[in-house]
Amino acid sequence: MQKFFIPGSVVVLLFFMAALGVGASQTPVLRFAADCAFPPFEMIDEVTNQPVGFDVDLALAIGEELGMQVEFINVAWDGLIPGLLNKNFDIIASGMTITEERKLAVNFSDPYFTATQVILVPVNNTSIKGPEDLKGQTVTVQIGTTGDFIASDLKGLKKVARFNLVPEAIQEVLNGNAAACIVDDNVAKRYMAEHPGTVKVVAGDFFPTEYYGLALRKTDKELLAKVNQALAALKANGKYAQIYNKYF
Repeated sequence: MQKFFIPGSVVVLLFFMAALGVGASQTPVLRFAADCAFPPFEMIDEVTNQPVGFDVDLALAIGEELGMQVEFINVAWDGLIPGLLNKNFDIIASGMTITEERKLAVNFSDPYFTATQVILVPVNNTSIKGPEDLKGQTVTVQIGTTGDFIASDLKGLKKVARFNLVPEAIQEVLNGNAAACIVDDNVAKRYMAEHPGTVKVVAGDFFPTEYYGLALRKTDKELLAKVNQALAALKANGKYAQIYNKYF
């Protein structure tokens, strides 16, 4: 998903506590943060108004594995890494791509998800068959994502239009103001499932594979080791597969 962070203030919108059978005063709290506008990884349930999604369930499972209570905090994307470094929370679980650039600021867990970027176009578009067909065109992205940086590296684009949310970027394409949107493949699939007959993915593997990781402060090496142990345990005992199959 995101390539790097853009300085900004942390915007905490809501949080929920997942009790694990012990009172909050007796159980250590593990604070996860995410930008809950990236379905199916994290989004706000319209009925309960609570964060839900793959990363949310994974965070809860990690907390259970470690015997810790989970606090999940919804934070605007540009505030995630600054908020982590400011100790507003402990871990970022927000579909964050592991990059060398980010490693300068944070430590990453072992990879927990594999993704790639895709080109999303209106369902009736037949002229765009690959990146070369985007020359002279406007392309939309979610600001600060790997899609943003891939688009920025493409030669000959008319413009890269950046939006805070993926649905806004896709809507700009549907409005006819842009030719395509570059976005994570699973996010694109989710959008197409929820909005059938509107957009499609251009067939082809045009961009490199990327890996999501949980981001922690560089000083929290002991916690990082525990998180990696929990991830390994969840994959070994089948709980990771259960969470994956629930959303994908």
